[in-house]
Amino acid sequence: MANVSERPRAPVLGATIIVMQLMSILLFAGGLWLAVLGGSIYYVIAGVALAVTSWLLVRRSALALWVYAALLLGTLIWAIWEVGLDFWSLAPRGDILVPLGVWLLFPFIVSHLSAGARTARRALGVALAASIVVLVVSLSSDRFAIAGVLPQANAIADLSDPPAKVDWTAYGGTGSGTRYSDLSAINKDNVKDLKLAWEFQTGDHKGPDDPDEFTNEATPLKIGDLLYTCSPHQIVFALEAATGKLRWKFDPQIQHNKNFQHMTCRGVAYHETAPGAVTADGAPAPDDCPKRIFLPTNDGRLFALDAETGKPCNGFGDHGQIDLKEGNEIKTLGFYEGTSPPVVTDKILIMAGAVIDNYSDKVPSGAIRGFDIYSGRLIWAFDAGNPDPNEMPSETHQFTPGSPNSWAVAAVDEKLGLVYEPLGSSSPDIWAGHRTPDQERYDSALVALDIATGKLRWSFQNVHHDLWDMDMPSQPSLIDLHQGSDVTPAIYVPAKTGNIFVLDRRDGHLLVPAPERPVPQGAAPGDHTAPTQPFSDLSFRPDKMLTEAQMWGSTMFDQLICRVKFKRLRYEGPFTPPSEQGTLVYPGDFGMFEWGGIAVDPRRQIAIANPQSIPFISRLVPRGKDNPAAPDAAHPPGTELGVQPMYGTPYGVDLGIFLSPFHIPCMAPPWGSLAALDLKTNKIVWQHRVGTIRDATALPLPFKLGVPMLGGPIVTAGGVAFLTGTMDDYIRAFDVEDGKLLWQDRLPAGGQSTPMTYEANGTQYVVTVAGGHGSFGTKLGDYVRAYAVKQ
Repeated sequence: MANVSERPRAPVLGATIIVMQLMSILLFAGGLWLAVLGGSIYYVIAGVALAVTSWLLVRRSALALWVYAALLLGTLIWAIWEVGLDFWSLAPRGDILVPLGVWLLFPFIVSHLSAGARTARRALGVALAASIVVLVVSLSSDRFAIAGVLPQANAIADLSDPPAKVDWTAYGGTGSGTRYSDLSAINKDNVKDLKLAWEFQTGDHKGPDDPDEFTNEATPLKIGDLLYTCSPHQIVFALEAATGKLRWKFDPQIQHNKNFQHMTCRGVAYHETAPGAVTADGAPAPDDCPKRIFLPTNDGRLFALDAETGKPCNGFGDHGQIDLKEGNEIKTLGFYEGTSPPVVTDKILIMAGAVIDNYSDKVPSGAIRGFDIYSGRLIWAFDAGNPDPNEMPSETHQFTPGSPNSWAVAAVDEKLGLVYEPLGSSSPDIWAGHRTPDQERYDSALVALDIATGKLRWSFQNVHHDLWDMDMPSQPSLIDLHQGSDVTPAIYVPAKTGNIFVLDRRDGHLLVPAPERPVPQGAAPGDHTAPTQPFSDLSFRPDKMLTEAQMWGSTMFDQLICRVKFKRLRYEGPFTPPSEQGTLVYPGDFGMFEWGGIAVDPRRQIAIANPQSIPFISRLVPRGKDNPAAPDAAHPPGTELGVQPMYGTPYGVDLGIFLSPFHIPCMAPPWGSLAALDLKTNKIVWQHRVGTIRDATALPLPFKLGVPMLGGPIVTAGGVAFLTGTMDDYIRAFDVEDGKLLWQDRLPAGGQSTPMTYEANGTQYVVTVAGGHGSFGTKLGDYVRAYAVKQ
């Protein structure tokens, strides 16, 4: 036999050896770091196995294939032990090793090996076959899914608060926030025949002075023969509901700059003067503008427009507008933004707004205000950070800077005389040693206010001493729960934590238990943590803590890096306090529920929800050279991610999504799902991942991983739920019974909005706004799309 030096040259084999040696070094070094941190020793073993394999290949020994076969089989056993038969969790553990094993079977490798190569080749083939079989088997099931069917209960025929029928008169369908329609012309039998009926383009695009978070999150309204919607620069459009043709538009000419945190519009509100209506003062309602559209703007104004013509209602405020910055000591442009539509009642218009996050403790108040719906006169205020929340602004008093704000949409029950406002926390969000007891009272709480006076009737706090930006993010949903002859007026309150709190909306007492449980302690110096937090028995929050095994990547190498990052962060489960070390926040700041809320069918007593789960990293940054104690510019940065200054506190904060070096989440999918709840039992009946990574990768890969989303679902009497908020550009329809996908259509831009439905000229339409979302990373556009079944 010839010496090794006398054997024929094998350039392919040589290149393979070099690649394997580099892989072994990376795996061994990274694995050793992980092992020192207390993590898995698999990567050290894999690195050694690859090094031995490459050395044996240098010797041209057939034993190399035996060692590699052992590595594959060991990897397979380890992977199944860690994550079970879940394809997307298994894939990064083998997407390099399996192809490399196939490569080693080719003749240009095997022909250069010593005697016994044929047997070794068979052994490697068996190991590869076993790996491939396991991957194929894992494709046939989803261990994260809940398979079930909603019960075929009889619908409730008589409701005290009937849903909208032909129209969609408020952001959530009605003021109760159910996102439900009684229309059934589109049903699960014919939804597959939906076609584009009309399309309208607003012409409103991102400009050079706009922030990264430029997005259209609007849910249109439909009243009579007109559809009303808005675009990111708060331009209002009135479209013919049956054709999409423009009837009128109104441009408020907002002041804006790149330093705004948001440039968005979630929608407008509508009011129609009833016969014999009176103002809040008891005077007869004015004759002008009997039908009104109310528009909040990102520069802190509120407009009243004639719904027929789009012209400002001159009798409202100052020639049709109110300056919402009035009453505040701090009036910096962009610090207070009206991103969500106000609540409309018969006499009172209730307006809240978004206050800039994590910039400073010197920010405007988040005071909620009630205005005369005709004149715009301020009737009452609820300033959550004031010892007397109802104290009105005057020459000697202004609203309390930094009071908790309500940026999401509120719900209203006019029969009970209550408006339900979801609150955030005082600014800044991530360090709270400076907050007063008054600011803490209603921090991240739901408050029920008297419509006529603004006085508090009751409140429920979803997070105590919030250090994680876990504000109340969604419009709550009101439903009358029927249990035999008993009817309970309930309110369902989705939270970022994944909890859904269920309360009696008359007095706020819990209908579903939410016991207080101990949570991790040890806040940053000068701060503290609450000893317990409420955990609802109805929840989508993870049952167990995240583990190293759930770390993910597109390959074993970035997965290893994610494991190392995970072990270096502070993480003791939900509500682990922010730290200089860096804290893993899970559920993350996006929240398991966002502003889209849930959809509730009050007749069938069911709900459709779209929870998501993406971990964040929150790292406190002490004051220093790169984090000064005072701003060096006139305006804040226009972002909610990255380093936030939190002036007025001892720290800034670096906030970001927990991502791999390839900018994909470090936690294994699914990251987003659609689910159904039986509200009679408060159980999750079915849950399936929803959305692909087609529009999030360089190649259009249609892999259904279950992706994050912004925007909520709607549900109809036709037994269909519609959703558009996923990171891939689709509108989808699902069977409410079991969650089966019934229909989908490609959108020309991201659909980060909540759709709606209505009837016009005897035809049911489903409408969605496809405007994209800058910081969410979806394609921007200016589309309003209507679908219908061709007659």
